[in-house]
Amino acid sequence: MSYDRHEFDVAVVGGGIVGTATAMALSSCGDLSIIVLEAEDRLAAHQTGNNSGVIHSGLYYKPGSLKARNCVEGRNALYRFCAEHDIAHEQCGKLVVAIDASQIPILDELERRGLANGLDGVRRIGPEEMKEREPHIAGIAGLIVPETGIVDFTALTEAYAGEVRTRGGAIRTGARVTRCVRSARGLRIETTAGDIECRYLVNCGGLQSDRVARLCGVDPGVRIIPFRGEYYKIVARSRHLVKHLVYPVPDSRFPFLGVHFTRMIDGGIEAGPNAVLAFKREGYSKGSFSLRDTLSIFSYGGFWRMAARYWRMAAGEFHRSFSKQAFVTALQTLVPEITPDDVYPGGAGVRAQALTAEGKLADDFRIVEADRMVHVVNAPSPAATASISIGRTIAAMARKNFGLRA
Repeated sequence: MSYDRHEFDVAVVGGGIVGTATAMALSSCGDLSIIVLEAEDRLAAHQTGNNSGVIHSGLYYKPGSLKARNCVEGRNALYRFCAEHDIAHEQCGKLVVAIDASQIPILDELERRGLANGLDGVRRIGPEEMKEREPHIAGIAGLIVPETGIVDFTALTEAYAGEVRTRGGAIRTGARVTRCVRSARGLRIETTAGDIECRYLVNCGGLQSDRVARLCGVDPGVRIIPFRGEYYKIVARSRHLVKHLVYPVPDSRFPFLGVHFTRMIDGGIEAGPNAVLAFKREGYSKGSFSLRDTLSIFSYGGFWRMAARYWRMAAGEFHRSFSKQAFVTALQTLVPEITPDDVYPGGAGVRAQALTAEGKLADDFRIVEADRMVHVVNAPSPAATASISIGRTIAAMARKNFGLRA
């Protein structure tokens, strides 16, 4: 399809894994003309391209929730897609570790959720089998989760985009949305790469999704608060300390999984992340700062309500961000032998965390429908794992609400 074309049936805002998966699903809905608008000069530039590459199983999520349904369905579809398109991946499994007796009830609940969500092979193991599997891990009990895996999500996003192009769709990078107004065609979307006309819009803008919604005249009901997750990498000589993906029992108060060890598709091992407030929505370093984004955080009542509840946890996360020893101490909870010499600073990602005005962290997928529009304003982990399923879910909304053919 020519990039000079200015009229389309559907515009998808956001060239991350959710946006491209949605465009891929929509491209099978009859004879539609589709364009993906990505603000950066490449796809998967933010959340998609800066995560740990884990294919989640569906263990953690409340049975019946959008997260649970989409994760389980999406994970199976993702494995099939990777196999069919020769995308490097591995179903390596993971181990969730209880450090002491206080965590056993949470491990029990995770096991119950895993079974309720239809996971195969989930089972409890004791300290003896844990030592056989992971000789350097500390803990009194563990949960084996065989269906967890690893993949390169950037490569996967490019493959989704390839499918969109094959089916006649367009991908336009460097096209940051600046305005959306009603037009004779339906909607006129003004971008930094020129204007387009479209009948319908789907917003998968990730870190900017709430702002895109507001540009379109829609109140998303939440504000995106960026949290940076910083990683260390394990030096090659010490990679024997961890053989699988190893996770702690999570703190159920937060939508974060805690500091863990992740095998990567390139053979390396990441350790982390922490979760610190970022002062820029695309702020991947400690020095990243945006006045606009910072004012957006501190002018929001929901942020202060959240901060009043969780300031102690936040202080600990900031301390760990600036202290390698504190980070290593957290890692030693799972792997006592690890030392500061075994790790070096790795990359970082920024999570687009939707926060309500009441100060509650939105934990499930949140999709807002409006006239001629669908806005995905919260797509947290496991969004990458569930991307094919989420894309199909949004395509089904489009068929129903936009009157599109299947």
